[in-house]
Amino acid sequence: MTSSVESSSAQSNSHDDSQEGFRTPTNLTLMKYLQELPDAERPPNPLQQQYHTGRVPNSKAGDGKPRLLLMGQRRSGKSSISGVVFHKLPPAETLYIETTIRVKKESMHSFMDFQIWDFPGHLDYFDPAFDVDKIFDEIGALIWVIDAQDEYLDAINRLNATILNLQNSYPNINIEVFVHKVDGLSEDYKMDTFRDIIQRVQDELSDAGYENAPVSFYQTSIYDHSIFEAFSKVIQKLIPQLPTLESLLNSLCANCRIEKAYLFDVLSKIYIATDTSPTDIGSYEICSDYIDVVVDIGEIYGWERPNENGESESEIEETGGTDCESLITMERKGNNYLYLKEINKYLALVCLMGDDSPAEKKALIDYNVGVFQKALSQVFPFSNGTNATTT
Repeated sequence: MTSSVESSSAQSNSHDDSQEGFRTPTNLTLMKYLQELPDAERPPNPLQQQYHTGRVPNSKAGDGKPRLLLMGQRRSGKSSISGVVFHKLPPAETLYIETTIRVKKESMHSFMDFQIWDFPGHLDYFDPAFDVDKIFDEIGALIWVIDAQDEYLDAINRLNATILNLQNSYPNINIEVFVHKVDGLSEDYKMDTFRDIIQRVQDELSDAGYENAPVSFYQTSIYDHSIFEAFSKVIQKLIPQLPTLESLLNSLCANCRIEKAYLFDVLSKIYIATDTSPTDIGSYEICSDYIDVVVDIGEIYGWERPNENGESESEIEETGGTDCESLITMERKGNNYLYLKEINKYLALVCLMGDDSPAEKKALIDYNVGVFQKALSQVFPFSNGTNATTT
């Protein structure tokens, strides 16, 4: 389960000439790229990561944690989404979740610190009784959940009213619309419903004088990987260093002939970055399921992770512990190998590789991944923390 970068480096020198297509100067490529990064892509304080929020410049200072607001009509599935994605709740058990009657706030501590606020569907957030600035000031994204199996016209009206109310004070807000529960619809009806919702939202905003609103739409369900794929896209918009992470992954893929690489948050199975080659849901599903298998074994041999209550029997420093590593062969046309390497206790690199034999070139891959890991730690500093706490 463990691997030494130093030993891999030594082996790479002896295999450099014989392994055609695998180039050990990846470290030079990555480090040179790292040195040329604009200062804007580096966090000003290595101990405090910076993320995109929807705040207007010079607004009052907050806690620096981007806030994800889950909003929508009653029974649209907001609490179920939060439970499945961030607490590993089996989808079947979401049937027993009680209706949310007050704002539920959670702080998530993983590869990045952010907050999840789950709002009851009956609240009017712009009522004078509510402090609008306190709700929206540190917002990273507003996630509006629409039940595709229910009447959605009122949900669209409330969504558009919310967007228009926020434009003056929060013009940079990310609006993410989850057209949810699409698993219960036929393929044709699902696409018709999705297109109808997009058209109605855009038309009503256009009629109100708000052209080209920055609203993104996703089809989601808690019974497949679509909800994790959607959250991955949402989280990526909050990371200023995303272009840098993608470039580092592109360089790694080019030097090791990797067909697809994902950088996953292990706890939630959200991928925070991938290389710029086309992404398909099948590859994501395979990599996501692979993480579950390796993590189950890694609980014994790898990082000691905090539990769901944020408790840990003993703290392990970022530089300590044992990092999990795995390479498997699978019966799948086109992608025959899966490679996983834990970057730290929160992040894992998962790669899909083709017909070449990684078993013969694994020393070179390990070496280049070790260089990628060092470069990543400089671009994207990690904070220690626990998994989830409720406030």
